[in-house]
Amino acid sequence: MVWSRPPEPAVPSPAERARATATRASSAALITGSPTVDEHDRVVPTLHHVPASGAATLQVPADHPLVAATRRAEHLPVMMELTDSAPAAVRQPVRGLVWVCGRVRVLPARVARRAALRIAAERPDERLLDVGHADVLLRLDPASVVLSDAEGTGTFTPAEVAAAPADPFTECGDDWLAHLAGAHGSLVTGLARHLPPALNRPEHTLVPLAVDRLGLRLRVETAHGDHDVRLGFAGPVGCPRLLGAEVRRLAGLLDPEVSSRTPAAER
Repeated sequence: MVWSRPPEPAVPSPAERARATATRASSAALITGSPTVDEHDRVVPTLHHVPASGAATLQVPADHPLVAATRRAEHLPVMMELTDSAPAAVRQPVRGLVWVCGRVRVLPARVARRAALRIAAERPDERLLDVGHADVLLRLDPASVVLSDAEGTGTFTPAEVAAAPADPFTECGDDWLAHLAGAHGSLVTGLARHLPPALNRPEHTLVPLAVDRLGLRLRVETAHGDHDVRLGFAGPVGCPRLLGAEVRRLAGLLDPEVSSRTPAAER
């Protein structure tokens, strides 16, 4: 007798996940290994901006020891740790980590002001007004990228991460998840029908944890630990309207034939 198992839900490639995790990361820290920089060799920048290339821009106070150490070394070896946290309150909020190894340098004042304007055009932040005054900008030139998340791990070159496709929900997915958890309890309850029987119990807490173009990840908190379960979509999803339809289908609130009638170009 041959036993068969249902196929595992599709998952974005490791490089694609690394790109999304680095972009979403809510916090960053620089680890220098230099005792002259910080008591614990760990520096948290005022602001960080990470493009697809991994060449991060980091805003730090001009009088920070890291700035002096970087000027002395010209290109200071560092490791940047990026932490991607869940948008909802859960016991273990870290969804993924990315480490970027490379070297940092201080951007000249004129270059820093132009960089601050480019960042502000993409993500306005009043803290950027301090660039050129109380703060300076550092540029991290990346050499390697390492990912660790619930789906696995991977090591990449910066070029591999930059070449990975951008997920359509990297920027808006967390707001969508928070809205789903806070305003659509019936949908979240409906999603529980896909959980293993041992996890689908009324006393357990179910939280939408992450979303990407291929599926939705749920966190189940129990008295004995936390469990992540991935639910796959019928096909790749590229916009919020189709995302809502897929979640309603998974929750049993939409005719399953709707997804099959969706034009392939819209998926």
